[in-house]
Amino acid sequence: QVQLVESGGGLVQPGDSLRLSCAAFKFTLDDNAIGWFRQAPGKEREGVACITRRTGDTYYLDSVKGRFTISRDNAKNTMYLQMNSLKPEDTAVYYCAAGIDRWRRRACDGMDYWGKGTLVTVSS
Repeated sequence: QVQLVESGGGLVQPGDSLRLSCAAFKFTLDDNAIGWFRQAPGKEREGVACITRRTGDTYYLDSVKGRFTISRDNAKNTMYLQMNSLKPEDTAVYYCAAGIDRWRRRACDGMDYWGKGTLVTVSS
């Protein structure tokens, strides 16, 4: 079955770094758009960082620009989110996602496959 599995979440202090990983099974990430999303308690899910396949367009949520980096290792069929200078407002469940190759107006649009999430808590 098509599956995405996140790992790497945890409890960290403000200013710390984390790297989230997302392994893909039964499909190839390089054939898809990819993205990381997050959902804080009581809030809507939002796109954090995404990359289209067709153009390589990238998107970063304004609040994470310069701090987070999305990447993909095709040999490992794994995607990553490097998070630096973490802030309490980054606390959320983080989800990786992939989308069937198509034209997208925005890089985070229309994802088809989702992981179950990994919790990141930033607190002193």
